[in-house]
Amino acid sequence: MARQEPRDGLERELERLDGAPYGRYRGLTGAWRLGTGRTLRLVRAQADPFAPPGRVALWIDGREAGFDPELWATPVRRRALAGYLVRCAAREARGERAYHLDAGGQEVLDRSSCTVGADGSVTLRLGVALPGPRRRIDGREAWRLLGPGLTRLADRALRAGALEAARVREFVETVEDAAALRAALPGLGLVGFVADGALLPRRSGADDRPARGAGVVPFRSPEELRVTVTLPNAGEVTGMGVPEGVTLIVGGGFHGKSTLLRALEAGVWDHVPGDGRERVAARADTVKLRAEDGRRVERVDLHAFVDHLPGGADTTDFSTDNASGSTSQAASLCEAVEAGARVLLIDEDTAATNLMIRDARMQALVAKEREPLTPLVDSVRSLHRDHGVSTVLVMGGSGDYLDVADRVIMMDAYRPTDATARAREVAAVPTGRRAEAESFPGVVHRRPDPASLDATAKGRTRIRSRGTDYLVFGEHEVDLRAVEQLTDGPQVTGVGLAVELLVRRGHLDGRRTLAQALDLLETDLAGPEGVAALLSVHDEDFAVPRRYEVAAAVNRLRALRVLR
Repeated sequence: MARQEPRDGLERELERLDGAPYGRYRGLTGAWRLGTGRTLRLVRAQADPFAPPGRVALWIDGREAGFDPELWATPVRRRALAGYLVRCAAREARGERAYHLDAGGQEVLDRSSCTVGADGSVTLRLGVALPGPRRRIDGREAWRLLGPGLTRLADRALRAGALEAARVREFVETVEDAAALRAALPGLGLVGFVADGALLPRRSGADDRPARGAGVVPFRSPEELRVTVTLPNAGEVTGMGVPEGVTLIVGGGFHGKSTLLRALEAGVWDHVPGDGRERVAARADTVKLRAEDGRRVERVDLHAFVDHLPGGADTTDFSTDNASGSTSQAASLCEAVEAGARVLLIDEDTAATNLMIRDARMQALVAKEREPLTPLVDSVRSLHRDHGVSTVLVMGGSGDYLDVADRVIMMDAYRPTDATARAREVAAVPTGRRAEAESFPGVVHRRPDPASLDATAKGRTRIRSRGTDYLVFGEHEVDLRAVEQLTDGPQVTGVGLAVELLVRRGHLDGRRTLAQALDLLETDLAGPEGVAALLSVHDEDFAVPRRYEVAAAVNRLRALRVLR
């Protein structure tokens, strides 16, 4: 947030404008002093009382905020502290309908709504519905909102002296431990970790808070999979380590298979204390896959899974505007690996059955030369052996995956056991099925045409979310319903801003591959700019995305063109 030469006298100016036409609020755009060590910036005023709220940013210098330097000593700690403060501010502002704050949910992300600087300063960004009865400025009410109201909010929610120090530290240390746990997984040969005592079930599909009640079973690792990790604040923590390779999660229906997979899916994010998944982690390069009927596919090499189509289409350079379930899942897998994913999560409930398996009886009935699809079961081991890509699969209906699994976890009434030895005994009995592939050949890296990624509509940048389902990007609407690791609407907005940044900064220039451009994007977002890298063209709420969701949006944009 720029703070050059803030002006004095906002109260006087609002008194002078009282009763003036509403549009004159725009003359207040810029920075104003709001007491010692505080600056209020009116970023954007509403054009009309019925338009979306105006945007303001409240900056408090580090001495005024007064937080212990240990709490903002690292980027992870600054993100955590900001996450705590914005939640405090949202609670404090709950009774004021004119304030609009993005506090997020159970995940602790880099959000534009609150940032902590490397000097301990705090910036809170929020929407403020500026008052305008009969389309006239209400100067007195506007001053109450922008002056005393925000001052009180800062005093009660953004200053160390007003907050319970133990709670602030617990929040920061919980996030730091989760980030450290995730970073430690590759060195331990693990793709995931679920701590003993974790609470995995959620209240409902619409409520991501932990489920409560006598029926909720705390997680406890099987002895064979129990590992101990040492975290910076919690010290030694035990839990189940999910090893690299091919892992199956099996068991009867409603016994917790998908619940465990969803916990790993969400393990790429840090969670608030009390979430139940604070010490559930997945590697940062983990991507959930599913079938997605009707999606567009642009020049993806699918021949590892799809070949000799009846119409003769070249599956080494495959495009379609209306992919089938199997083709869409094959494309999503190849695109995820292309973007850098090294862990894939798949639940049979949302997968394309004919891409997952073709059993012995179907092989006997339909000859391979008449079947274009090669099932994943025949290349999943090669993915790990030859390309370092591990897979975790929920599988309750196909025993053929027992032949290729390195580890089998059995869920029984939400309690896991290691069923690997028994699974190998079962797999020793031949089924007569023949493997239809020897290896996964790898992916072809593509070069997107930056001219096809245009964020403008009618000459203006147009990026916004419709929940987690859709991204409005320029003149196009990108369907993201199958991108299941997106957390909320602001993060979808962040995805759109990241795509725009890839083009604006020349990271996508027609010569670089998508993966190379994503490397540069990560450098931008992890650097000193951080959130500010995405703020330059957008003042609404957003959260910083991962490269994998950015790649997913690029690949689903129907205007995308790929150069070869």
